Amino acid sequence: MAESFDFLVIGGGPGGYVCAIRAAQLGMKTAVVERDRLGGICLNWGCIPTKALLRSSEIFHLMHRLGEFGFSADNLKFDIAKIVARSRKVSQQLSNGVGFVMKKHKITVIAGEAKLAGPGKVTVGDKEYTAGNIVLATGARARTMPGLEPDGKLIWTYREAMVPTSFPKSLLVVGSGAIGIEFASFYRTLGAEVTVVEILDRVLPVEDEEISAFAAKAFAKQGMKIRTATGVEKLVKGADTVTATLKTKDGKTETLSVDRVILAMGIVGNVEGLENTGVKIEKTHVVTDEWGATGVPGLWAIGDLVGPPWLAHKAMHEGVIVAERVAGVKGVHPLDASKVPGCTYCWPQVASVGMTEAKAKASGRKIKVGRFPFIGNGKAIALGEAEGLVKTVFDAETGELLGAHMVGAEVTELIQGYAVARAGELTDEDLAHTIFPHPTLSEMMHEAVLDADKKALHI
Repeated sequence: MAESFDFLVIGGGPGGYVCAIRAAQLGMKTAVVERDRLGGICLNWGCIPTKALLRSSEIFHLMHRLGEFGFSADNLKFDIAKIVARSRKVSQQLSNGVGFVMKKHKITVIAGEAKLAGPGKVTVGDKEYTAGNIVLATGARARTMPGLEPDGKLIWTYREAMVPTSFPKSLLVVGSGAIGIEFASFYRTLGAEVTVVEILDRVLPVEDEEISAFAAKAFAKQGMKIRTATGVEKLVKGADTVTATLKTKDGKTETLSVDRVILAMGIVGNVEGLENTGVKIEKTHVVTDEWGATGVPGLWAIGDLVGPPWLAHKAMHEGVIVAERVAGVKGVHPLDASKVPGCTYCWPQVASVGMTEAKAKASGRKIKVGRFPFIGNGKAIALGEAEGLVKTVFDAETGELLGAHMVGAEVTELIQGYAVARAGELTDEDLAHTIFPHPTLSEMMHEAVLDADKKALHI
């Protein structure tokens, strides 16, 4: 006889496990099916372990600047095996933590691969489960293209890039979105010769153009080679190297020999098994309404599976929305993607929320823009991190904060201030009258607001 649940989530990544927790909190008998490890890609192969790796590279970078801070040391070196081991330990700790939270909320965790077996039915192996509501949270995987397939040895996806058994002296990164740039930054900071290839005309193409240009200059200063408006025509594998043929949009070609290649050309949704279920799929992603409903009664979808922005915190928020919608919680409202902040943990860091300047102009609004450089901030100078920029975009008539864009030290922590401002519908006047503590990096956020009205105090 099939075991029955009120609420069953397929996929134990950030969106899935948070969705399950909220459902359990709301009194529903809940289960999660996970074929690998709780925490999904984010905790095990994405957000968390990459940040652990990047932390190690940040420390190595600081060690080479010891003289600035009054210290000296000789023979600085790193052990890539220990760096990787620390990253995996951090990942395991958090994955175990998710398991503990599942038990705390009395959520049944079912190990295996789930298959939809009809309305309200799921099979895992030879067992069948029923549920009044089923949530698809199966996530996504790295996109591959003909001729650019990973082999796990010379041509890597993010998984292999995260656990190198030896450190490559040279590296080609294909794609300059968040994943590509974070790995490029990690390996370059530790000393590898890194070339980044981007088919579009600039790196970090979803970011504000001014911030993208600032970051590109910083990367180039570090010795990273950037090839924009360029694609990879083919990869030829040798014994322990790869020769890449690069082709620009105007037809020029060049060859480049590297130890390893990292493919970071985006992701595709894990939609296998949904072909005959009534679920609509477009460009490898499940189509839902504003509440996460697929159109099939009792079947919902969240996270990377339903498309951009492909961010763990967006997936978590969607999971809460679905659980509360099912439970009939009053006051729940759909996700506003324009209020989802994005972060890239390269060096220097990049973070943003809302419209870019170009999109704000294209919307037909009259806008005003504020800027403040890190070099004008006392805390940034004291930290030895005077390279960066904070930028704000406001509606000139209503004072609405349309977007905020930052590049520099710790901006991934700072951006939430602007995210709160957008969620609370604060205006430039509201923010101008907010008192920011001194000395902090956050003062730059205030100054960038003031600058939009030509009232900046420290530039």
